[in-house]
Amino acid sequence: MVRFKTPHVYLLLGLFAPACGFASNYCIAVNGGFGHGGTTFIELGHSLPAAGNCTPWAGFTKTASTVILTTSGTWCVSTDGKALTVSVSSADPSFLGAGKVGSDYMQFFRTISSNPFSSGQDVGAFGGSAKPVTCTTNLLRLPSTHD
Repeated sequence: MVRFKTPHVYLLLGLFAPACGFASNYCIAVNGGFGHGGTTFIELGHSLPAAGNCTPWAGFTKTASTVILTTSGTWCVSTDGKALTVSVSSADPSFLGAGKVGSDYMQFFRTISSNPFSSGQDVGAFGGSAKPVTCTTNLLRLPSTHD
């Protein structure tokens, strides 16, 4: 009979668990966010980058009452973990026009690197006050037809 000590089992599970199992979603509301007169950027399947790192941003953006744009870019956390920068481009020919993209550049700060990021600013196409928000089921819903 093979016997494992509990700490060893947890270590093995941690080593062999797929990285995608720890992925989450990240949402940023600009000017109140989708459903409140603003825009929400939704990053799918990735957690906030670690301090001193940048990772790809891939997802979609919801604005107006039915507009959904495809969005991609990069997000980075400063080496000291106190600043988050998100630079993305969004496309939707029906909304922006054929061949046109909307670019957004958002920055957020925190005084202690273990705290969540608070309010920031978007100085791009959907510019205005910005803040990370909880990704609700309504935000994550991606309908098959939209503007």
